[in-house]
Amino acid sequence: MSKLFIPENYTPPFDVYKTQKAISFIKKTFQERLAAALNLKRVSAPLFVTESSGLNDNLNGTERPVSFDIPDVGESAEVVHSLAKWKRLALKEYHFYVGNGLYTDMNAIRRDEELDNIHSIYVDQWDWEKVITEKERTLDYLKETVQKIVNVICDTNDLFRVDFPEAGVTLKREVSAITTSQLEEMYPSLTPKEREDAYLREHKTALIMQIGGKLKSGKPHDGRAPDYDDWELNGDIMFYNEVLGRAFEISSMGIRVDAASLDRQLRERGCDDRRTLPFHSMLLRGELPLTVGGGIGQSRLCMLMMGSAHIGEVQSSVWDAATKEGCAAAGIRLL
Repeated sequence: MSKLFIPENYTPPFDVYKTQKAISFIKKTFQERLAAALNLKRVSAPLFVTESSGLNDNLNGTERPVSFDIPDVGESAEVVHSLAKWKRLALKEYHFYVGNGLYTDMNAIRRDEELDNIHSIYVDQWDWEKVITEKERTLDYLKETVQKIVNVICDTNDLFRVDFPEAGVTLKREVSAITTSQLEEMYPSLTPKEREDAYLREHKTALIMQIGGKLKSGKPHDGRAPDYDDWELNGDIMFYNEVLGRAFEISSMGIRVDAASLDRQLRERGCDDRRTLPFHSMLLRGELPLTVGGGIGQSRLCMLMMGSAHIGEVQSSVWDAATKEGCAAAGIRLL
């Protein structure tokens, strides 16, 4: 079912040719500056992993991965939902050391995604991961890292507006950090998404922290798998999207679980069966590095800076008939 929203008086900011130039500029500029800011090296990454490895991201636990058999291997593989676990294993196997990290292009298929202006079944993002120390497993370190990422986003946007002066989007560098429990206290009668909208409408750029565990209401702010982010040390980077009039998530990230937090979160989520999987058993034995990492949406970033109303304007995917007809009637060209 289409959940298409057409902003009042919306006109696409660029024609198709200039759209492609703009996408190329944003992606190239951002990834180079991100690598420098966080001390990351580019690596190659898998499109799929074996089902038995336990390396795929389970997201909220309900999404079905796209899977297929590989006769010559004798196993089934799954198209990745994200590379949250694979990256941490790669840091160990590639001998990265404290203060250094990796980044890569992550492409995924999320066939159960509910389609709307900002959600597609095709996911394209920069996945990154960095080795840290035990002393850096703090909210202060998380906030410092987030500010570096936001600075790179704002720097890229400033450069983008020089080369593409018709782009009229301005972004706020100052990050307002708040926990999900504080949001619940501020807006007890609102849903989690409505809380984000209300907070971002006022603060423009925010880090919404501590996502995954249950709040006072007995429900989590949003779903998080129990085996990559530490729910006490994670967050979403959000900007206020003036075109759509709503909070706009650019990145889900966090300090990753150590053995103690993995043990606790597996029990809380009822996922004890994962303890015997290769990745999880290595982590519980303390054999993987402590890390921080996340994903940064490539099409989301292009949408934000270009002032696009629909992710299909900056990304080629598959859409239902109602979305295609609604966009065509509004003069929105889907790639």
